[in-house]
Parts: sequence; C-alpha cells; structure tokens
Amino acid sequence: MKGKHTKKLIAALMGVTMGTSYVPAMAPATVSAESAGVEGTVIYSTDFEDGDVSMFANRGGDDTTVISASDEASVSGDKALLASGRTQDWNGPAFQLDNGVLKPYTEYSISFKMKGRYYTGGMVSMQYTDLDGKEHYSNLVQNISSSDWVSIDDLRVSFHDMQTKVKIYVEGGQDDIFIDDFKVVELKTPEIEKDLVSISDAFAKDFKVGTAITVGDLSSKPFMALLEKHFNRTITVGNEMKPDSVLDKEASQAYFEETGDDTTPQISFSTAKPILNYCQKNDIPVRIHTLVWHSQTPSWFFKEGFADDGEWVDKEKMLQRMENYIKAYFETLTELYPDVDFYACDVVNEAWTDSGTPREAGEPGNGNYEKSLWVEVFGDNSFIEPAFTFAREYAPKSCKLYYNDYNEYMDGKLNAIITMAKSLKEKGIIDGIGMQSHLDARQSLDAAFPSVGMYNNALDKYAELGLDIQITELDVTTPENAPTDANFDVQAKYYKGIFDAIYAHKDSISAVIWWGITDDKSWRANKYPLLFDAEYKAKESYYSIMEGVEAPPVEPDPQPEADYGDANEDGTVNLSDAILVLQAIGNPDAYGENGTDKSHITKQGAINGDVVNVGDGLTNSDALAIQEYLLKLVSELPKK
Repeated sequence: MKGKHTKKLIAALMGVTMGTSYVPAMAPATVSAESAGVEGTVIYSTDFEDGDVSMFANRGGDDTTVISASDEASVSGDKALLASGRTQDWNGPAFQLDNGVLKPYTEYSISFKMKGRYYTGGMVSMQYTDLDGKEHYSNLVQNISSSDWVSIDDLRVSFHDMQTKVKIYVEGGQDDIFIDDFKVVELKTPEIEKDLVSISDAFAKDFKVGTAITVGDLSSKPFMALLEKHFNRTITVGNEMKPDSVLDKEASQAYFEETGDDTTPQISFSTAKPILNYCQKNDIPVRIHTLVWHSQTPSWFFKEGFADDGEWVDKEKMLQRMENYIKAYFETLTELYPDVDFYACDVVNEAWTDSGTPREAGEPGNGNYEKSLWVEVFGDNSFIEPAFTFAREYAPKSCKLYYNDYNEYMDGKLNAIITMAKSLKEKGIIDGIGMQSHLDARQSLDAAFPSVGMYNNALDKYAELGLDIQITELDVTTPENAPTDANFDVQAKYYKGIFDAIYAHKDSISAVIWWGITDDKSWRANKYPLLFDAEYKAKESYYSIMEGVEAPPVEPDPQPEADYGDANEDGTVNLSDAILVLQAIGNPDAYGENGTDKSHITKQGAINGDVVNVGDGLTNSDALAIQEYLLKLVSELPKK
C-alpha cells in the first residue's frame, strides 16, 4: 500500500466567513512548528500588556459584557483581557473576523488562553450572518472545564465572502472571563496531489461519484480542490437542506397570525444558498437530503399554531402541513435554481428501527434518538406513503425519489424496507433505495461490521426490487483515536471489498456519494473514515479502491468561442473591459478567475480578454489593445 499516515487529528476545520481586504495588524513573522505548533505567518498577536483590547467586543444586542484590560490575572506579563458584567450564558468576549485583518478563502490557526474568575467553563463558538440576513451559530470547542487556565490551541478557521458579521467568541455561565496570549496565524496553503487519478472520472461510465459538503467547506481552497478533482459529479448538501434549516419558525408564526392558517409552514433556503450557488455556477447536480425525518426537524412543526408550547396537531392537519411543506420546498427550490439538476431526493429518512419496527412515539434527543414526532402524530409509519405521494406530485419530473436509511444491511430493517418499497413501487411513487453505508472496519476484517458478504447480500436484495440504488453517505471508520498504519491497512482492505461489491452491482447503482472528503472534517473525525487525511493526502483506502483502475483517457476541453474584447461579458466592448483585464492581472486574488470579488473575471471573460498573442493569457498588452480598438487605432480584435 502507498502513503502511510499516522498523524493524529488535532483539531477539526471549522468554516466561518467574511469579505474584506487584507490589512495586517502587525509586522508579519514566520512561525516555526516549535514556537507555535503550526507553520505560517503571524497575522495578529497580543498579550494585552499595552492595554489595547480594541480588536474585541461583546456580541452586540442585549449582551452586557464589558471588555477591558485587567491586571487581576494573566498568563504572561501583568495583564489580560477581562470580560465582565455578563448576565446571560450567551454573553461573552468576541473576536470580530470581518475587521480587515483576515482574508477570505484562507486557512488560519487561532490560539489563546482562557480562564474564569472562579472556575473555567463554557465553550468557544462562532456566529455569522447569511446572504438573507439570518444569523447562524455553531460550537467549535465544547465542554471546557477546569479550575485554572485552559489553552485553546490551533483552532482552525477559514471563511468566505458569502457571510458577514463573523465572530469567534467564548460563552457559557455568567462568570467573568479572562483571555490572554491571543494569536492568529495564517497557515500555508497545502497542495493537493494533482497527479492522482480522479475517482469521479475513473467511474464516470458506471455511476456518479460525489460527496456531501456544508457551507463552511466552501472556504477551504484545498478541500474544494479535492472535491473538484475527485467528487465533482454530484453534491449532497450535508445539513443546510434538512428540515430544521429550511423550516422558518418566525415566518410560519407570522403567517399564522396574519391569516389564521397554521397548515402552511414557511420555508427558506437562505442557509443552503452558498452551496446551491456553487453548484449552479459549476453545473453540478444536487441530491436533496432530506424532506421527512424524525431528527433535525423542529418540534414546533408538529404543534398547534407553530408554537413550542402548543398541543400536538392531529393527523389530518399534519397531512395538510406535510403537503404544503413539500409543495413549497420544491416550488421554491426550482424557482430559485431553475437550471440546477435536482436529480434525486431522500423523501423519507430513517423511519425504521434496526429490528424493522416503526420508531417509538416521542421527541428525539436527550438520549431518545430512536423516538419520532412523525410517529407521535400518526401513531405508526403511515406518514411514509403520503410523503412519497406529495413528493411525486410536486418534485421536478427528472427528480428521482428515494427512501434512505442506515444499518440498511441488518435483516430486520432490510426486510421492512423491502416490504415498504414493494408497496410504494406498486403505486408508482418511489424510484430507489438510498443505502447510507456508514460502515466500520474495526481492527480486522474478521471483526468488520457489516462483513463484506453481509453488505453484498443487502445489495443483492435491493437490486432484486428493480429499483435504483444509490450509496448515499459512504464512510468506513477505524478504531477511535488510533490512526495507526495497521488500522489504515485494515480500512483499505475493507474499502476494497465493499467497493468491489458496489462495482459488481453497478448496473443497479446510479451514484456513490461519500459523506465528506477529509478525515478531520468528518462527523466521525476521531475514527478517520474517509479517503483523504487532514493534510489533503490520499490514504491507503484511496489506492485500494483505485487498484486496477486505469486512468480514463484525457480528452481536451473544447475551446469555447471567444467574443474578443468583451472581458466582462456584458455584450459590448468598452472601457470597463480593459479595466477588468488590468484588475485581473494586478489583483488576481480578488479579480482573477477564482477571485473573491463579485465582479471578478470568469474563465470565458479571460478568453474574451486575451486579444494579443491569443493563448498566452492576460497581459497589460491585452488591456492596451482593447483601448486602442475603442479609439479606432486598431480595426479588429484580436489584434494582428
């Protein structure tokens, strides 16, 4: 096997965002691994000895936190930042990212020390505002607990320009908080292995190969480079198209108050827009995940008046809500993105227990993951058929409908899914089965679960239904916190067996989708389940599934016709075209083909703007030639 990787995961990449120019807060200095634990350039660093806390503030709104420099406690020197006057758990000191110090689409490491006045507890979190002005929150480091100073080391953050008002902050309790030795390091951008055979290209004639991503992933250049090389035939939006992200509580309650109608929940795709915009721009088909699910569906959706403390609605009203929700979901989505191929949809997700029975009635969470509010209202799984009926009515005709589940290879659940699928197939309202395929290689092939034979048997059974199969959330875990060569060898051999079984059923399988790309960003990061490590390098598992696979012939991309001179693609040649060419040359990070500015030049625009020595790329001569053309000093473009 190639490429042994034994480095232990230190911290997960988290995606945050802003859009602004780069202004260093201090003279840049190279940081060695010995001095900072990471290699890069110091962008901002303070021990607060000068009393300057201007880079920090409270979170705004009703946050009562007062930020000051204090000599009451410190790690080094005599002073530290003091956050006092906190009256709510969410109050706390925040470091504003969109302040001119950090660049979008760049990876940073943030490190600092924190201490409570009496006891150190809480968490480090992030918030941002999306394209529609809605705020979002996530926890980066949880369960901080100590009687003394706590070190937050190498917290990886990156961000993009589709979110604003981004903050990294400390919250929890109402105790005073001290912060010291705060440092931001800009990390070197790692290169992906460009000479590897593309997985999606290698299997393009057999099935789509793709992955699931979240909004934060868009900000990492190497992560997205791996996606574009290996997983570019389909994308699943990991979280942002699930019910709790799409259903809009405030809008639903406002609609109810205005109309008296509480059967029409309001929805929004504001959270998913950055990913959907990316798919639209790059012509990548999208797999919808998911409409009807017991998890990540807010309880107010099942309550009278859409109120948290309301009574449970009856079955008839819930059917009305379900229909209106599914109708609005598809109509809104296709109206916003009429040219995106929403080719598949998980209509119902995880409705059966491993033993093949419906879930228990009740609210999931707090250790009761098996419970379902759909069963709470319907009493059983009778909600499944109407969900598919409504999806068939309102989904685009090209969108295939799937039932999706995990542990789909266990006899009880497998048999329940098959019985259900046969009934739905007879009614013409289901197209396929989604096999999540969250698998576990464990410490040996003998201990792996499921065995390759068990997984292959499930593929046989689902294929016999005559329905399409999609592998929807593939990953293979290893023993927890044990990234050893031996464990990765077992993982690679197991991946090989599983992928051989998948390939043997390729005539019944239309897509194979990994649940992530790099181990460190996986939902099961401490079990290293994916094909690439935290340094964007291929693991043994990549080589195992590609063993014997020949690189597909490389066909040159057809060269699009050029509309010479029209660099900004507005249909005319004018001075703004020459200006854009100069901007793209002088500031490629902002105005180049992959630039962050909204008006950056596109690939087609760069072809149009290349009017001197065509094929050599943009130069100042191209901008000059466009101006000469406008002044009628040259008669045609390209310039001879």
